[in-house]
Amino acid sequence: MKFNNENIRRQDRTLDEKRAFEILKEGEYGILSMQSEDGQGAYGIPLSYVWDRGNSIYIHCAPIGRKLTCIDRCQQVSFCVVGRTKVIPNKFTTAYESVVMKCTAHHGLHDAERMSALSLLLSKYCPNDKMVGMQYAEKSFFRTEIIRLDIEEVSAKSKALF
Repeated sequence: MKFNNENIRRQDRTLDEKRAFEILKEGEYGILSMQSEDGQGAYGIPLSYVWDRGNSIYIHCAPIGRKLTCIDRCQQVSFCVVGRTKVIPNKFTTAYESVVMKCTAHHGLHDAERMSALSLLLSKYCPNDKMVGMQYAEKSFFRTEIIRLDIEEVSAKSKALF
């Protein structure tokens, strides 16, 4: 995984690597953007995710659906996480932080990796109910697919007026 802010037009708004990874770790949701299944457009969807603090992001979904069809057509995707935002009406602007990643998407993972990803998701979103969550994950495992996004490149930008 490469951290690279070189292609950001407004170099005065680049965000440092440390804060970028804090946003990635703490973000509530991300937006997965893909080529549409017919190749004629784009498809983006907000969803829950977890970063493994390495080179991968995991998301969960049903074992059949549009995300998987799009990924089967083209594995190259983009994933964006937005940090803090604040609309500043009297200045006609918005303060923001964002992290954008170029990724390769994979599904059809081994059961052990899928269960590990579900455990990471439970640790992030419901740490106080993880034991019950793991029982639920085991019961619904057959109807849950996991997508792994291998992060190739990360860039981050902000307009800090907080």
